[in-house]
Amino acid sequence: MNWLSLTVLIFVVCFGFVILFGAPYLPTKKDQIRVALNLLNLKSGQSFIELGCGDGRVLKAAAKNGLRVTGYELNPILVVVAKIVTFSHRKQITIIWGNYWHKKWPEADGIYCFLLDKYMARLDQKISKDYSNPVRLASYAFKIPNKKPVRTDQGVFLYEYK
Repeated sequence: MNWLSLTVLIFVVCFGFVILFGAPYLPTKKDQIRVALNLLNLKSGQSFIELGCGDGRVLKAAAKNGLRVTGYELNPILVVVAKIVTFSHRKQITIIWGNYWHKKWPEADGIYCFLLDKYMARLDQKISKDYSNPVRLASYAFKIPNKKPVRTDQGVFLYEYK
């Protein structure tokens, strides 16, 4: 196997297998990042989690707003990219390589996700079970089944858990 074939294989594995656990890498657009952060309405010093942080652009935007940020990413290539993209805010941002379904999430004031429809009910159950303090969820593109969003703006759905 030559180096090019090996490189392609590594990329296919890193970017393809994550579909089994969440969603494929698809960057969130700047407008939706702004909308999600506005809907969450978090204040400087509050905590924010992104499930599947990809290239780190949402993490960076949240850190620029003064938030303490934790991002989870399964793809090791994207973990490296996110760490480079967010380097200037490294004191506010923690990026965890791994499957967020199998990790203990820190307490958070806001959570952001861009998952697939089939994972939204599971996410709702996890948040309801694991969080005793109020937390807000901003979901881009996909709704939680049988749960009405508090607000919706440009394809971002806001949910509140008490």
